[in-house]
Amino acid sequence: MRAIFYRGYGGPEVLEHGTLPDPEPGPGQVLVALEAASVAPLDWKLRAGMLAAHFTPEFPKIPGRDGTGRVLACGSGVAGFTPGQRVAVMAPPARGAGCYASMIAADAALTVPLPDALGMEEGAALVNSGLSALIACRTAGVTAGQRVLVHSGAGAVGGLLVQLCAHLGAEVSATCHSRNADYVGGLGATRIIAYDRDAMTELPPQDVVFDLMGGAVHAASYAVLKRGGHLVWLTAAPFEDRGAEHGVRVTRAMITDDASVVAEVLNLAAQGVLKAQIADRLPLDQAAEAQRRLAAGEISRGRLILLP
Repeated sequence: MRAIFYRGYGGPEVLEHGTLPDPEPGPGQVLVALEAASVAPLDWKLRAGMLAAHFTPEFPKIPGRDGTGRVLACGSGVAGFTPGQRVAVMAPPARGAGCYASMIAADAALTVPLPDALGMEEGAALVNSGLSALIACRTAGVTAGQRVLVHSGAGAVGGLLVQLCAHLGAEVSATCHSRNADYVGGLGATRIIAYDRDAMTELPPQDVVFDLMGGAVHAASYAVLKRGGHLVWLTAAPFEDRGAEHGVRVTRAMITDDASVVAEVLNLAAQGVLKAQIADRLPLDQAAEAQRRLAAGEISRGRLILLP
């Protein structure tokens, strides 16, 4: 099979484009011919060795946390999947097999039927980002009528949080660069704070703030939360927890692979509630350039998609 892989940590230049033996589905696995894969921040951070304290990948390592394709075959003990079926898959980060490839033997427990209403590229853009957004939304307990602020509202996770919170009936504000203001407004935010132009001091007190950045963004978030409010954060730059000082809760949204959550996200998208955000599409052999662009902060408005 064709694949992108690396044999050790390093910059984008360690990514090789070549062939590896075709995988065989083991017990509890489905063999999938991949048609699209998303490029996530974890991909380049893992390759760079930044996550070595948390994950020890098998080498050669194929990057790619999520992708979509069609079932080719099923291993023993697998029920509910048939050859030709359209599916979305999640690939655990520490294993050698990821989604920057033409095939993957994926765990059936981490494989989800892809609704007919969604294209392969749309599905790939929704899997990991949608998982994070929906778990964060549930962690916050967002309800109708609440005031909610989403940082990085144009990003892959932030954009889906804006859509989910608006769907739940919250009054959504979001931060983004001024060039993305109209885009984020189109996702459902009623108030836009362009961080290169505006100050957050004009916001009314917020019930919930979603912090996808940490650092200075986290520190500035306390001032806009009402007393008794909730600051929910995902993996972020280091910050000081000042929740007790400001009378607010500070909670990490614990993101773990969950097929039921991904299935709900895909169904919401199939119903038109959520819109997949695709920043750009690149062929598989440009994976190094895709990771470089993501690490350099050149990507907003969703996910980069690789086409095997």
